Amino acid sequence: MGMAAQWGTIMATLTPMLTPEALTLQHWLSPAFPTGAFAYSHGLEQLVADGVVQDAATLELWLAELLRFGTGWQDSVLIAQGLASGADFEALDVIATALQPCAERLQESREQGAAFARTVAAITGRNLPERSLPVAIAEAAAPLGLPCDEIIPVYLQAFATNLVTIAIRHVPLGQSDGHGVLARLLPTLPDLGARASRATLEDLGSSCFAADMAAFLHETKDVRLFRT
Repeated sequence: MGMAAQWGTIMATLTPMLTPEALTLQHWLSPAFPTGAFAYSHGLEQLVADGVVQDAATLELWLAELLRFGTGWQDSVLIAQGLASGADFEALDVIATALQPCAERLQESREQGAAFARTVAAITGRNLPERSLPVAIAEAAAPLGLPCDEIIPVYLQAFATNLVTIAIRHVPLGQSDGHGVLARLLPTLPDLGARASRATLEDLGSSCFAADMAAFLHETKDVRLFRT
């Protein structure tokens, strides 16, 4: 199954009612949206070089932990807080910036967030300032009126899809192995979305120290394929 067909199947699963608002969210979080996500490996390039991620099983373990205990969880909580009534996007953006463990992770979140906000602003006419990616998504998506626990799984799916696509090319994995990893992770995303939608800022935190160290080490690589 190709990437486009896989994306359609996933979206049909995660979004039972394809309203115009749901389709808009799919558009914004699809691989075609110009955030440049393909250029950011989130430290995966370093993990492949070190032999930590070398096949489907090791990719799945790393990505599952990242979703539950690392960037996936933190971004989900930030999106949930941004979708709450009266959200202070400026304050949330400060928190999102402070949570980044190193310069490359900050670059990744800021640059993708800025590209996302610019594109949404251009096609909607709204004034959307440049913010870290999860805060930019929350600010853009808030007027759609979609439930928080539906928005977050779609975001997490887009995050995971980008990293699986990178692994397919860079480990390298076959298409079947790569998409098998993604298919096995998909059922966990609605639960993550539901938990994050009930969380508070006090629930923010990360315990993916090896992933953070990989990002630190990637900053010093003389030759790299990906920006992070």
